[in-house]
Amino acid sequence: EVQLVESGGGSSQAGGSLTLSCAPSRSQYNMAWFRQAPGKEREGVAAISRLNITTAAASVKARFTISKDNVNNILYLQMNSLKPEDTAMYYCAADTRPLEDWFLHSLKRYAYTYWGQGIQVTVSS
Repeated sequence: EVQLVESGGGSSQAGGSLTLSCAPSRSQYNMAWFRQAPGKEREGVAAISRLNITTAAASVKARFTISKDNVNNILYLQMNSLKPEDTAMYYCAADTRPLEDWFLHSLKRYAYTYWGQGIQVTVSS
């Protein structure tokens, strides 16, 4: 089992930037960022496999970057050009499924076993 701790959330004006971090207690996991706005389903934002293959949702692909510091075992989500619709609780997630399976389901909630507590991101217009 792995523990996930998110940090770095907060508030930003539209057009600003924020960076989220997630520190898993163990390495060698496929990992992802999800978000959930009030009254909406939790959606996949971006994912990175344990071999550093990345994917991202179309709505954020040009603005958000997922990366991983393999030395310090920290997952990041760099969020640029923030919009009010990016306001949500953001969650770090992890799983160990095989790469070929992960790639088909990388932004699906059911593909991840372990979840952080979430961190709030609020973007004002």
